[in-house]
Order: sequence, then C-alpha cells, then structure tokens
Amino acid sequence: MKILVIEDDPKTGDYLKKGLRESGYSVDLSRTGTDGLQMALGGAYDLVVLDVSLPGIDGWQIMPALREKGDMRVLFLTARDQLSDRIRGLELGADDYLVKPFSFTELVLRIRTLLRRGPAREADVYEVAGLRLDVLRRKVTREGAEIALTNKEFLLLHLLVKRQGEALPRTLIASEVWNMNFDSDTNVVDVAVKRLRAKVDKPFARPLIHTVRNVGYSFGDPPSDPPGSGE
Repeated sequence: MKILVIEDDPKTGDYLKKGLRESGYSVDLSRTGTDGLQMALGGAYDLVVLDVSLPGIDGWQIMPALREKGDMRVLFLTARDQLSDRIRGLELGADDYLVKPFSFTELVLRIRTLLRRGPAREADVYEVAGLRLDVLRRKVTREGAEIALTNKEFLLLHLLVKRQGEALPRTLIASEVWNMNFDSDTNVVDVAVKRLRAKVDKPFARPLIHTVRNVGYSFGDPPSDPPGSGE
C-alpha cells in the first residue's frame, strides 16, 4: 500500500514517514500544499495523510481536488481540534479526522481500517490537460471539442485516465478492457491504442498517451525515460 504524507512540520513529517515505512507501507512525503497536491494527483496513492495548515495551499483547498480524483482515502491529521473543523473536514469528503497530538498506534489502526474498506468511490468526472472524461454521461471532450469514441475506446481511455501516471502492462489492459488473457501474438491492445491516439492526441499539441518500452502504456506526463513517447 502506498501512502502520501502532506505535512509541513519537519519533525512530524519525518516521524510519520519513518514510522509508516516501518509499519510496512510505501511512503512519500511532501512539505507544502502545492507540491503535495501535485504529487497526489500524479501518483497512484492508496491513502493521503493530510494536514490543514500548509504552505502554498491548505488542506481545505486540497481536499476537493482529491475527492474529484476519487480513487484514494484521505485522513486529516491536524492540530485543528474544534468540532467545526472536524465537521468541515468530513463534509469536504475526508474519510477520517485525527487531532494532534496523536497516538501513532491509533493512526496506524485508523489507516488499516480505511484501507480495509476497499477502494474509494470512483470519480464521476476526470480532467487532465484539457481532456474531460465524464463517466456517467460517457462523454469525452478535449479543449472543448467533443471526441466520439467506440465503447472499447471509451473503456480503454477510462482505464488509462483513472490510472494516470502508472505504466500499465498490455496484459492488464487486455484483461480490464477486453476481459481476455493477453496473447503475445495478438496486437489488439496496440491497435486500439493507435486508434485512440488518433482521436485523443493527434489533433492536439500535447500527447497524453505514452508508450512504455517493454511494458505497455501510460497516460499523463511522459515516463521519466521515454523511448519515443507518443510514437
């Protein structure tokens, strides 16, 4: 399980990072609200531990963007201990709210409870770099222009968008979109991605679908070592 801690206090942040890693989690740490939001939206985190008072943008401002992404749990960990603060945090969509000073044991127990609940409710709408995917209306636009997709193309794009930033193997894509075991002699995934690119990427300046060498495909920013991304 992967956790992002957004905490500006150096001592608390380092303590959380070390303690959660020792508890068996993969942990990243951000010390500002601006960087934390960027990391949360760009990474595949299962849970975010979020402070309220942060440099840049605060936790209250970060929370709506995290809920729009929709695929991660959020636990507020903050010194804001008024009842009105707790209510505000939960109304904004947080899954839990823990007040500082806190028991680390209690924090870990709460995290385990949240992660046992299964995935958070999926977002109804995704927006990335001018592309907007409306799950309920099954409508896709980019820079305001509507993009007509077949059913499989929509399912493929939906998978790529909701797992943005991840390198998705062809086997996973074939299983999720076509409900089939991937045969290395079958190029159904590559053909479908090529057709999707022609609609989603080719008419626009910035490519969003990238090839990950020897793996499959990713969506969003290019891979750190892109082998001719977008080709």
